[in-house]
Amino acid sequence: MTTDALLGEHHLTLHRFPLEQKNRSLQAWDSADEYLLDYTFEHHCPPQHALVLNDAFGAITAALIAQYPTIRVTCVSDSFVSHQACQYNLAVNTLNTEHVTSQNSLTSLPQDVDLILMKVPKNAGFMQHQLAQISQLAADIPVIIAGKVKEIHSSTLKSVTHFLSEPKTSLAVKKSRLIFAISTGKPVKDKFPTSWALEKTNFTIYNHANVFSRDSLDIGARFFANYLPQGKKPLKVIDLGCGNGVIGLLTLAKMPNAKLTFVDESAMAVASAEHNVLHNLPEQISNCTFIQNDCLTDFTLGSADLVLCNPPFHQAQAITDHIAWQMFVQAKQTLKQGGELRIIGNRHLEYQEKLNRLFGNCKIIGNNKKFTVLSATKRG
Repeated sequence: MTTDALLGEHHLTLHRFPLEQKNRSLQAWDSADEYLLDYTFEHHCPPQHALVLNDAFGAITAALIAQYPTIRVTCVSDSFVSHQACQYNLAVNTLNTEHVTSQNSLTSLPQDVDLILMKVPKNAGFMQHQLAQISQLAADIPVIIAGKVKEIHSSTLKSVTHFLSEPKTSLAVKKSRLIFAISTGKPVKDKFPTSWALEKTNFTIYNHANVFSRDSLDIGARFFANYLPQGKKPLKVIDLGCGNGVIGLLTLAKMPNAKLTFVDESAMAVASAEHNVLHNLPEQISNCTFIQNDCLTDFTLGSADLVLCNPPFHQAQAITDHIAWQMFVQAKQTLKQGGELRIIGNRHLEYQEKLNRLFGNCKIIGNNKKFTVLSATKRG
């Protein structure tokens, strides 16, 4: 198990999550976390109630509790894995969690905070949504936003200026930068959720701010849609990493008797998927289950007939294939004998080799210059 020390005087032991992942070279914090915390401890009086947004693995929350044992912290994240990691890292460092509140990105922010610490999220629209939420809080709350230099663009500063007041930037330190601003107490309209018409159907797709390809059907899903199963069998199907649920929705349209489970680690993705089924196929909502989870962790073994998946190849800002591998392994465990895993992936990712190694079989059922659709069967 890999450990890392953060902020020498506290000697915190921090773990990236999930613990069983293969890539041990990835650490549970970055230089932007360090810069944010160093500045906060040096320049701010101890806050009574800190709001922490997008704390990937709990490093910021853990350091705040270690520095200020009586502080209240509300930790907001859209990620199931981030919440799990934060809870684990607080526990492994025996830090007091009595005054730590975790909430997802769909919940209103607490009104009584006196300091806001934020990591720049990967999704610019999600950042705008969070800034719009902050704009609804009281005026004159200090806001410190941290990110890698490559993540903070002129558009980032434009967004901060639109929602907050007095934005300033720091010098770069270890390729990271801070943005300082103040809440205005003047609510600015949030443009999310958005919606668009799904081509070649009568469906309208709704998307919360942190959903991948929230403005149109992404090219991978468009290609995958040509290779979805159909028929009247009452199969148990899982849309793994469902995003806005468009693949599961199209599968429901082709397989009206199917039992669909939509799974994603993003709270906004799961909420979007549920809304899209309710709006477009309300008569089939009783056949659907919506779960925010770390892939298929704790799913019943041998319980599914089919798993559909468009696996991601990044976690937070790190490019890695360990999430895809976790999805493949857990899909095999969750499938019945004779069950099928059907995926789409970029051709260069060589998923066919991985699936052959894991399942002992894999066939190509569709490809183009960019994507490959693969099928693997769980055999006895």
